[in-house]
Amino acid sequence: MEQSSTFIEDYPSYVPQADEEYMSTGMKEHFKKKLLAWKQQLLNEAESTVTHLRADSSTPADPNDRATQEEEFALELRTRDRERKLIAKIDKSLKEIETGEYGYCKISGDEIGLARMEARPTATLTVEMKRQQEIREKQGIL
Repeated sequence: MEQSSTFIEDYPSYVPQADEEYMSTGMKEHFKKKLLAWKQQLLNEAESTVTHLRADSSTPADPNDRATQEEEFALELRTRDRERKLIAKIDKSLKEIETGEYGYCKISGDEIGLARMEARPTATLTVEMKRQQEIREKQGIL
């Protein structure tokens, strides 16, 4: 089963026109398409998991085989749970595109930057603000 994380790397990056404004209509449309395609891939993988779990739901007689199967199922379900949370972030990003908040840092209000948005289309903080947030978390300061 293909990993969803490879999707972002394989999706074509946006090439801005000369003097194009940050988060122009074209850029927003690019990220909207990218996010929708990513979401669809995650939904397809979830459906594939359901199909796989139904098809392989017979319990093996051997206790070792049964334990292996249960561990594989648990791993798949944990992965899907993480992807469910990612879908929620994608939906939030799609709403931010509509409201004009997409691509801007939630703390500083600065542009997150095209390169970071390409690498992590659900980013809500600049690299610097994310770094500061992680330092505060390590120190127990929220």
